[in-house]
Amino acid sequence: MTTDDGARRYEIRVQGHLASRWAVWFDDMSLTNDSDGTTSIRGPVTDQAALHGLLQRLRDTGLPLISVTQLDPSTPTREGT
Repeated sequence: MTTDDGARRYEIRVQGHLASRWAVWFDDMSLTNDSDGTTSIRGPVTDQAALHGLLQRLRDTGLPLISVTQLDPSTPTREGT
């Protein structure tokens, strides 16, 4: 999905749960702790350089990366959940 400013929306999934305070570290993307023991990090990413920056920060948490998915425009947002 492309936002009004040209950014695309991504979902990044990691094994383990992150507290909501980590949202600031991930450019205020939404964090959702799922019942399967994973965390979904969703939100707009301005470009590939920004995506790589997010992935580097994620690496620094030590949590295993499960997936990185560019969201389809028809995918509903889960912001605020």
